[in-house]
Amino acid sequence: MSFRIPRGTVDLMSGEVEKWQYIEDKARELCRRYHFSEIRTPIFEQTELFQRGVGETTDVVSKEMYTFLDRGGRSLTLRPEGTAGVVRSFVEKKVYGEPQPTKWYYIGQMYRYERPQAGRQRQFHQFGIEAFGATDPALDAELIDLGWQFYHSVGIRGVKVALNSVGCSTCRPRHREKLVAYLTPHKEALCKDCQTRFDQNPMRILDCKNEGCQQVTHDAPRMVDYLCEECEPHFEAVKENLDLLDVEWFLDTRLVRGLDYYTQTAFEYILEGQGGHAGSLGGGGRYNGLVQEVGGPEMPGVGFGLGLERVMLALDSQEVKLPIAHGVDCYIVSLGDNAKKRSVLLLKELRQSGSTAERDYLDRKMKGQLKAADRAQARFVAILGENELEKNQIVVKEMATGEQTTIQLDKLATYIREISGKDHS
Repeated sequence: MSFRIPRGTVDLMSGEVEKWQYIEDKARELCRRYHFSEIRTPIFEQTELFQRGVGETTDVVSKEMYTFLDRGGRSLTLRPEGTAGVVRSFVEKKVYGEPQPTKWYYIGQMYRYERPQAGRQRQFHQFGIEAFGATDPALDAELIDLGWQFYHSVGIRGVKVALNSVGCSTCRPRHREKLVAYLTPHKEALCKDCQTRFDQNPMRILDCKNEGCQQVTHDAPRMVDYLCEECEPHFEAVKENLDLLDVEWFLDTRLVRGLDYYTQTAFEYILEGQGGHAGSLGGGGRYNGLVQEVGGPEMPGVGFGLGLERVMLALDSQEVKLPIAHGVDCYIVSLGDNAKKRSVLLLKELRQSGSTAERDYLDRKMKGQLKAADRAQARFVAILGENELEKNQIVVKEMATGEQTTIQLDKLATYIREISGKDHS
C-alpha cells in the first residue's frame, strides 16, 4: 500500500525549509526589537471559542473549520486562525490583571478546509502579533509598521498598507441602516453568500470579491462617513502616526476583513501590482470587544496575521535571493582505520567551536569522499591519512581554489573557525 500527502498540504524539504527558518528568524528578531514576547498555544481548541470569537456567520467558521469529536464527545477544532486562541489564553491565565499592555507574537500552523491554490493551503503558516490593554492609536500604527518592516526585512518590494475603519457598536448601526437601504433594491443581484450576509452582517458584502457584488456596492455608503466621535479621531490619529513612521498606506473604504471581531482599525498588506485579494499578503485590525466575548473583562486589543506561504510566493515572484548558506564549513576526509577513529573527535571539536562539519559514513575511497564533500557544498576539506596522523598534522584544502595548507591536528577547529569568520557558540 502506498501513501500520499493529504490534499492542501506540502512537505518542506531540505533546501526549502532553510528559507522558512530565515524569514521566521527575521520575524522573531523584529518582535524582540518591538518588545513582543512569544506565545505558543495548542493547535486545537474548543469549537465554541471560534464560533463566538471569530463569528458563526464568517466563511471561516461556517465553511472552513476542521471540527471533530474527541473520545470524550467534546467538539474540538484545529485552529483556523491565531487570535482566538491567544485571547483565550490571555483570559484563562488572567493576564488582564497584570500591568498592561501585553504584547505577544506567534508563529505556527493553521488549518482551513478550502480549495488549495497558490499561497493558500489547508495547512498553512502564520506569523501574528497581538497587543492588549491599550486604545492608543499609536499602538495600531506601531503594529502596522512592524508588519510592513517585516516584509522589507526579508527583501519584498512594493508592499503598501490598505487602511480602513470599520467603526464600533456606536456608529455601525447607523451605517448598517443606510447600507441595507442602499442594497435592498439590488439584493437579487448579489451572490448567494452575500444574500446570506445581507441579513446577518451586511458590511461584509463590501469585501466580497465577486465581480457582480463589487459592481452593486461600488457607490455604497462608506463606514468612514459614519464614524462616531470616538472612532473618527482614532482613525485620524492612526493615519497621522503612519505618516510619522513613513509607512506607505492608502485608504480602502471597502476593506472589512473576513472575521467578525474587528472594530475601528482594519488593514491589509497589499503587494503592489497585484491589487485586490490576489495581492493580499496578510492583515489585521483592532478588536476591542473580543476579550469580553470569550469571558474576560472589557479590554482592548489589536493585532495581525501574516500568511508565510504568501511571503514565500512573493519572494519567488520577485526572485529574491535570501542570504542562506547551504553548505558546510569543513568536510573531513579520512583514510585508514586510525584516521577514521580520529575524525570522530575532530568532527566534534569542529562543531563545538561553532563550525558546520561533516564526514564520510560509507567507507568510500578518497575520490568518493571528495565528491561527497562537493555535494555537501563544503568550503574546506580536511584530509587525514595515516601519514598525517603519525605527524599529528592534517591537510586543509579550499574547494573553490584548490589551495592546500598543512596545519597541526589540534589546531583544525580554531583554523576553520577563524578562516570562516565563525564565532564560538
